[in-house]
Amino acid sequence: MSNWKSVLNSDPVKWLLEADNPSVRYFTLRDILECSENDPGLKKTKREIMEMEIVPKILAKQKAGCYWEKPEDFYIRTKYKGTVWQLIILAELGADGKDERIEKACEFILEYSQDRISGGFSYLGTKNGGGFHSKVIPCLTGNMIWSLIRFGHLGDHRVQKGINWIVKYQRFDDGLKEAPKGWPYDKAESCWGKHTCHMGVVKALKALAEIPDGKRSENIKEIIDKGAEYILSHHIYKKSHDLTKVSKPGWLRFGFPNMANTDALEILGILAKLGYKDKRMEEAINLVKSKQGKNGRWMLEHTYNGRFQVNIERKGKPSKWITLNALKILKKL
Repeated sequence: MSNWKSVLNSDPVKWLLEADNPSVRYFTLRDILECSENDPGLKKTKREIMEMEIVPKILAKQKAGCYWEKPEDFYIRTKYKGTVWQLIILAELGADGKDERIEKACEFILEYSQDRISGGFSYLGTKNGGGFHSKVIPCLTGNMIWSLIRFGHLGDHRVQKGINWIVKYQRFDDGLKEAPKGWPYDKAESCWGKHTCHMGVVKALKALAEIPDGKRSENIKEIIDKGAEYILSHHIYKKSHDLTKVSKPGWLRFGFPNMANTDALEILGILAKLGYKDKRMEEAINLVKSKQGKNGRWMLEHTYNGRFQVNIERKGKPSKWITLNALKILKKL
């Protein structure tokens, strides 16, 4: 542990362990200090996530015990405030999936967003329940599968169907002469097209990375390898056909939570969790190190604050979440 800390300007762990943010404290204890899940301090902090700060404030805004805002507006018209977005945030914060309110929110999304034909997740629900078949998109599917697994629903047959959707339909095209044909590709040019959407790939990998290694089928492992190679061919955040250019400047600004968007920090974190160590990651790792302040803390550079149900940290200020995620990457890589 002391070896990886040698790249830090200062050790921020004590700051991350402060009581004001139980979610960050929990993940710091678990992932940085490697406390056992049976550790009394870790258990206490896990309970405090549901009792203090952001999680109870979000849950207090829940309606009918299962959704936020209007039930039919779970994605688009209430972007970052609807049910889809609250599940992502609560999963990021480490909320307890056994809590009845979260269980009902998960059930709501499975009932109204998941396409009953394919298992993918749609941004629009039908009047009879289930998501519109023609409105299934990859980033949403990845985010919902990731959230549901985090909340303990890996064994649910509907989640397994969603995982199979990723395995069957997720593409990693990198500049084809012609866009792919057939469903779901015809209806989502921005998601697929001649060049697969980077965010869709990232969220699919994020979901599959949440599956314990021993429970990944050979098909899942194959998709993980394809997705990782796609990202590595872009050196995390660059144009694969011209590595002197950044794909999107926004990916160099670290944010939390990223929702449907992504950045170099999140992508590195996913690859690190999957166990990848590749020379094509070095520029992104150096980017992470370069953003560290003299006090060993990282700033929140991008946020959707003002559009959330509850604001999370402050843009332009030291961020416990960005710092934690940076430490996790440096520790692994």
